[in-house]
Amino acid sequence: MYALKQSEASLSVFEELESEVRSYIRSFPTVFTTAKNDTVWDKQGKKYIDFFSGAGALNYGHNNPRLKEKLLEYLASDGITHSLDMATAAKEEFLTKFNNVILKPLGLNYKVMFPGPTGTNAVESALKLARKVTGRNTVISFTNAFHGMTLGSLAITGNRFKRNGAGVPLHDSVVMPFDRYLGEGIDTSVILEKYLEDNGSGVSLPAAVIVETVQGEGGVNPASMQWLRKIERLCHRHGVLFIVDDIQVGCGRTGTFFSFEPAGIEPDIVCLSKSISGYGLPMALTLLHKDIDVWSPGEHNGTFRGHNPAFVTATAALTYWENGDFSKEVGKKAEKVKKFLASLVDEHPEFLAEARGRGLIQGIACSEEGAAEEVSKTAFKAGLLIETSGPNSEVLKLLPPLSISEEALNQGLDILARSIKAVKQSRLSVAARA
Repeated sequence: MYALKQSEASLSVFEELESEVRSYIRSFPTVFTTAKNDTVWDKQGKKYIDFFSGAGALNYGHNNPRLKEKLLEYLASDGITHSLDMATAAKEEFLTKFNNVILKPLGLNYKVMFPGPTGTNAVESALKLARKVTGRNTVISFTNAFHGMTLGSLAITGNRFKRNGAGVPLHDSVVMPFDRYLGEGIDTSVILEKYLEDNGSGVSLPAAVIVETVQGEGGVNPASMQWLRKIERLCHRHGVLFIVDDIQVGCGRTGTFFSFEPAGIEPDIVCLSKSISGYGLPMALTLLHKDIDVWSPGEHNGTFRGHNPAFVTATAALTYWENGDFSKEVGKKAEKVKKFLASLVDEHPEFLAEARGRGLIQGIACSEEGAAEEVSKTAFKAGLLIETSGPNSEVLKLLPPLSISEEALNQGLDILARSIKAVKQSRLSVAARA
């Protein structure tokens, strides 16, 4: 009882002083104090396995020692912290490492733009550049897409609740059905093709098409590699720029550094953020082909696009990609999670609709309204952080650190299974009494 009162007293500060817009604190109502790799502790010393990873910003875990060592060394040496877009040794080291470890081995000839510290900064700069290059306004996005909370990004986001928060009309965007949105066996790329090629479609030729290869906030919806290749070909055929938003599912989340690698495609523009710094420090990149680097100096800028501590940890994080070992580890863990989730669906077919996802972004869609949120709350009480996603928060979304230990992964999956069973039984009991 004392611990509960202490927790309530601590949360009262946030209730009294912080805006009602706060959200994750409502899902995880405690005060966190420390964290290490895959585990977080609160003020009462309670331990939580982390299947949330800062919404994908902590792919290498909390306080990764390899990254922390470099960060502490840099801070202790009075290295530059803030630099706008001036040249610094930390940025030079990051750019060189990123080119040598990621871009060159993949044969990607991108220029690197630092648009500002967040994912929506990367998306906004990509949209602005596409419109500048093509001279066209419209951008095509997809159902259940999520690209950010600023106005340009919201205009290409599918979620009705988030769009309504804009307070103004959202213009210059057209929504097309994502892969399998209309059901299995319906190739939605054909619909896009028809709209682009038919002069009577009512849709003007767009500046760009933007896509997530796996929709995270939209419900953990993976696009097939074949569908992605078709979308890219359509863009090239019509002189439309092809943008991949890899903010949540890049940086190894699907097993390869870029989520689009298995499709064999090469987007014109790539948006990165979240785990690019590796340490949870704000940082974002917009990658663009050299032939579309038509910016004038200062045409897109921002005060905090030169966050050097993030460059330091990002450089250290790239050491995980110097060979294929880390990717293979992620693949093994992903296969374990996939099999486990499939077994849960088989065990509770009337309660769980399907398992879905790629790599270590996977999810389970619940059949009953509100069930996923109830499971998330039950799991939290049992010591697991797991969020929900989808237009109706109907999907339990697994985002463990890529570096999660086998022991923690097993513990988390066990808590998830027990929580699903508990919620299912509780609902059956309520139904029986009704």
